Amino acid sequence: MLRTSLRQCSRQLQSCSAKARLSTIAASPARTNAISTCRRPLAVAQRRQYALAAEDTDKGVDPNDSFLSGNTANYVDEMYMQWKRDPSSVHISWQVYFRNMESGDMPVSQAFQPPPTIVPSTSSGISDIRPGLGMGPGEGSDVMNHLKVQLLVRAYQSRGHHKARIDPLGIRTEAEQFGYSKPRELELSHYNFTEKDLDQDIELGPGILPRFRTENRTKMTLREIIQACERLYCGSYGIEYIHIPDREQCDWLRERIEVPQPFKYSVDEKRRILDRLIWGTNFEAFLATKYPNDKRFGLEGGESLIPGMKALIDRSVDYGVKDIVIGMPHRGRLNVLSNVVRKPNESIFSEFAGSAEPSDEGSGDVKYHLGMNFERPTPSGKRVQLSLVANPSHLEAEDPVVLGKTRAIMHYNNDEKEGRTAMGVLLHGDAAFAGQGIVYETMGFHALPSYHTGGTIHIVVNNQIGFTTDPRFSRSTPYCSDIAKAIDAPVFHVNGDDVEAMNFVCQLAADFRAEFKKDVVIDMVCYRKQGHNETDQPFFTQPLMYKKISVQEPTLDIYVKKLLEEKTFTKEDVDEHKAWVWGMLDESFNRSKDYQPTAKEWLTSAWNGFKSPKELATEVLPHLPTAVEESQLKHIAQKIGSSPEGFTVHKNLKRILAGRTKTVEDGKNIDMATAEALAFGSLCMEGHHVRVSGQDVERGTFSQRHAVLHDQETEKTYTPLQDLSEDQETFTVCNSSLSEYGVLGFEYGYSLSSPNALVMWEAQFGDFANTAQVIIDQFVASGEVKWLQRSGLVMSLPHGYDGQGPEHSSGRMERYLQLVNEDPRIFPAPEKLERQHQDCNIQIAYCTKPSNYFHLLRRQMNRQFRKPLVLFFSKSLLRHPMARSNIEEFTGDSHFEWIIKDPAHESGEIGTNEEIKRVILCTGQVYTALVNERKARDLKDVAITRIEQLNPFPWEQLKENLDSYPNAQNIIWAQEEPLNAGAWSFTQPRIETLLNQTEHHNRRHVMYAGRNPSASVATGLKASHKKEEKDLLEMAFTVKQDKLKGE
Repeated sequence: MLRTSLRQCSRQLQSCSAKARLSTIAASPARTNAISTCRRPLAVAQRRQYALAAEDTDKGVDPNDSFLSGNTANYVDEMYMQWKRDPSSVHISWQVYFRNMESGDMPVSQAFQPPPTIVPSTSSGISDIRPGLGMGPGEGSDVMNHLKVQLLVRAYQSRGHHKARIDPLGIRTEAEQFGYSKPRELELSHYNFTEKDLDQDIELGPGILPRFRTENRTKMTLREIIQACERLYCGSYGIEYIHIPDREQCDWLRERIEVPQPFKYSVDEKRRILDRLIWGTNFEAFLATKYPNDKRFGLEGGESLIPGMKALIDRSVDYGVKDIVIGMPHRGRLNVLSNVVRKPNESIFSEFAGSAEPSDEGSGDVKYHLGMNFERPTPSGKRVQLSLVANPSHLEAEDPVVLGKTRAIMHYNNDEKEGRTAMGVLLHGDAAFAGQGIVYETMGFHALPSYHTGGTIHIVVNNQIGFTTDPRFSRSTPYCSDIAKAIDAPVFHVNGDDVEAMNFVCQLAADFRAEFKKDVVIDMVCYRKQGHNETDQPFFTQPLMYKKISVQEPTLDIYVKKLLEEKTFTKEDVDEHKAWVWGMLDESFNRSKDYQPTAKEWLTSAWNGFKSPKELATEVLPHLPTAVEESQLKHIAQKIGSSPEGFTVHKNLKRILAGRTKTVEDGKNIDMATAEALAFGSLCMEGHHVRVSGQDVERGTFSQRHAVLHDQETEKTYTPLQDLSEDQETFTVCNSSLSEYGVLGFEYGYSLSSPNALVMWEAQFGDFANTAQVIIDQFVASGEVKWLQRSGLVMSLPHGYDGQGPEHSSGRMERYLQLVNEDPRIFPAPEKLERQHQDCNIQIAYCTKPSNYFHLLRRQMNRQFRKPLVLFFSKSLLRHPMARSNIEEFTGDSHFEWIIKDPAHESGEIGTNEEIKRVILCTGQVYTALVNERKARDLKDVAITRIEQLNPFPWEQLKENLDSYPNAQNIIWAQEEPLNAGAWSFTQPRIETLLNQTEHHNRRHVMYAGRNPSASVATGLKASHKKEEKDLLEMAFTVKQDKLKGE
């Protein structure tokens, strides 16, 4: 309220022309402009606007202007807080002003006018009278000068990072790269100060370096204040934090950076930093020597990352972090694997030699994509589990995967609220961090109750180039890190050639994350010694930059020189340690020729006891039962249909829930939503964690789930499946942000952490899942074969043609079917058929029976291995009378049915198997349309077989089914999707192969019945939809094979 009132009663401070620049006061190294001259500044329209960038730039500060303006309000806030603590500590005029403001006796239009010579004393509150700085007698007051210095310090806090010496190459010049990097607020003339004012004393206190004040020193000259601000805010690191609205967080940072000496490392600490830097530097040099022609995406130019990351990990472990999940791109990945995660160097060198056995590493991936798990000690004696997530070349795609895995670890540590035991660390390239939308989606999780991870540390390895593209073409913001301001994260820009500064900001980031559980961004500005990879020629596109890089002194040499000048170590000490490290690398190289990777390098302990991919390739595992006792089902049904006493459920919903309970009690007409709840509930009661995530999943997009009930009087919530028994495992259902790419990646990462969780992501409509195609292609479908990453993730995709148009009809079934690893040309041998479920890369199903849906979900957990499941579900079948199951289909010996033979045989609606002339094969909801059409045509010689599981394909079951119709003359595949969509392109070659193995149909082809090829998946016109459906049904019952094979 105070700030609002002050701003209403004040006028904005006008900036003045540049007459005397602060850069003349605090000397800084000369910048090299040779390269910057070829770089254009960002467009003016793209620059941020600041409050003090005024229109009348030639006018100085008008002494008659109200001082209660702009950032001055911060000073008044300080005075106000001081008055609240002790009213007598401020001048009587302040006392009257604040007292009247709180009582409301003073109009907001009345600004406070201080006595002309008042400067508050923090010790006694007595006025101090001195001549005005920079002004003649009568032109101003000490309080005005004091306020202007406070504004100056504030300007350094908010804008000092623009002057910081964070670029080791010196090409990030203020004038060329940023139009406002020499802020006018940092110029003497902006405040009507001149050179003669620099030696005048200024009282230290609120807003003016209060942490520099001691008993023996209460004042500093203006010159000293400027020099201190230059050192704190414009040195080897620059900090952006003023954008954070939380004053406590800003004050916390100021207490650590606005001090006489923010960091000073002991000899032992410097020895550790040097050791880590030598290991990082020698690792790259060793690889360059041994494998000069191989790509490795080295870290040369950014070696400070290694000691920085290790300092970050050490400090975080001291706060109680036990697990750290790391995601990073290819740049420097091998170095991080070796020196941070501690992957054996023998393993890395063996990968260069290509000596790893395929059976140990699946199909494998290039070495700079591989992941690793390792437990290592820290200097404090504690241990930490490090996990580097494998990643594709799709930049930033691993970001949400890391956070999902981190969240899962927190869940199993019972630490989801505090977030103290696990932490995510994400490394980024500068171009990707600014350019990839998944970065924003991932950052959006930071404060969501079911997705936050207690703060993520982001480290941008900013080599100031994206492959061959300069920053001016790769982003529209001054900094690549500007997106972090959207979530109020502090940003630390640091010069990669100052390894101690990098060490400091990494420790500070760990401190901030531990204190506030928020994301932090470290922007390490460095350079790329080689091209994009070691075989690339960077001079083609960045000749001036690489001329500079070619003569740039290496980071290690710079640090060694500093240590020698300090006399911390001798040259002999350093050289001896370098030689020892090289010798260690050489020994690892010699051992790498016989190295064999072990499973522990890839797998987390939670997967102990589960069959490895190597074991799955040789053993045949049984199908475990998925049925449940009837009494347990009725207990769950009773819970989902009830609510706590005094909890007001919507009257319509109460009726629906009661109906679900009744269907289970009666054992008849159980629908899809009830079957799902029974599956979730039974799994929780058996000790499996269940997590359901996605847009609107709590209620369900189609108002079908109602997993979370809302009190109609208080809006309190109740989740029945969390209240089944005292010893049940956790059931989590959570509405996600409006994101597919990020959320699916998050849930995939969650599923990696442990095999004991059923993790399901549901799309709002299956059509929208394609915005997550990177996760589907690079992780879900291929993560196991590339990286041995096992996942039981379930993707639940609404699918079905109901006349709702091209955006609400198709889950793009054909795309998932195209990803399967099965050969359609060969009918599998018996030993292959036994292990189909183990050999597949993904399972794909489209259920028409609630009981089948129930068994399918339970099967995900009731087996000795894990495979992803892509599950299409029909919107219309959620409430369709033909999509009902009875209790006996959930109990006893019941199980998942890969195909469902026509039940009309048993009811007598169609003839016997021998009387069948036409067999229609289909999957999903088109079955109901086919049944109704057959009934309308009164056909007795047509059988309809449903394929519930498309992959692994039901070779054996379908062959048996077709052999049971010896007189069938036409085999039809019917689908509601167009010819170029749906399952046709997948099933057609398989059915053809299968028919060749049947007893009666080896000369027949499978015929198509469905919509014509279409660029759009579905029509948006109701009349067209009905006509197309009528045509495909006509085709299904009339199309014939005129000639047999060979005729």
